[in-house]
Amino acid sequence: MLAMTLLYWLQPWEPSPTVMICTLLAAVLFVRGKRHARVSLARQISFWFGLGALYVVLHTRLDYYFEHEFFMHRAQHLVLHHLGPFFIALAYPGAALRAGIPFKWRQRFVRPVLAARPVRVALDIVMHPVVAVGLFVGLIYFWLFSPIHFIAMLDWRLYRVMNWSMVIDGLLFWWLVLDSRPAPPARLSPGKRVLVVIAAIPAQIVLGAFIFFTPRELYPVYSICGRAFTWLSPIRDQQIGGLLLWIPGSMMSVIGALVALRHWMRLSARGRLQQDRRAGVRAAEGAPPKEGRTLRT
Repeated sequence: MLAMTLLYWLQPWEPSPTVMICTLLAAVLFVRGKRHARVSLARQISFWFGLGALYVVLHTRLDYYFEHEFFMHRAQHLVLHHLGPFFIALAYPGAALRAGIPFKWRQRFVRPVLAARPVRVALDIVMHPVVAVGLFVGLIYFWLFSPIHFIAMLDWRLYRVMNWSMVIDGLLFWWLVLDSRPAPPARLSPGKRVLVVIAAIPAQIVLGAFIFFTPRELYPVYSICGRAFTWLSPIRDQQIGGLLLWIPGSMMSVIGALVALRHWMRLSARGRLQQDRRAGVRAAEGAPPKEGRTLRT
């Protein structure tokens, strides 16, 4: 009985070949790659949890509720933009995913694509700290702008664009913030990674509070199309959705900042920060170390 119930809920409300292919591809590459790249059990659990969470909110019967209740929609985007990408990035699966690609394919396709100037320029732009924060917060505001939200919830094509934009941006943002390496090779120094994720918090709080305290219905599309929970009033539904953005969304950013801070402290303790390495070289050469900060942000 339990198995039948579980299978019922795992059936997609609206089947999507894109979701199935992307999920299966990521899973296969990770399984292949972890044989060659060292991946701890904790990192494996983090990756599978993140990937599984994305699949559940994109390709199960729960999608019906995401389309017919505002607070459920906000819960979906909390997973798509925060929780799922966060745990995938926390697993640092880059080496495993890369190792999962056959060597000839890497040589012939992956490396030329990544080395192409348009791709490098595009990555430099979206990974710039100001742009990264702007996109992370801006996409939330954009898709919650009432007229745009109304259209996105009615047009299945735009609805999928909305969801995929949240997933891709979430992966880029958390990959940038949770990078455990010093800079270089990481794009940002540990201090900047902490500042980037903290900068994303106030705007989420403001928007969540605005939605919560607004006394009128901001998103009538759910009333027009029919609500999944008829016992929940539109205003109460809206308030719960605002709280999900306000509190859990902001808390995920706080947790991200703490993880980035932990990486900063660990790298500093091991002398792997760029300033620390320069000081070590000067000491080895017999030159007196320069005065000033020992941590570069």
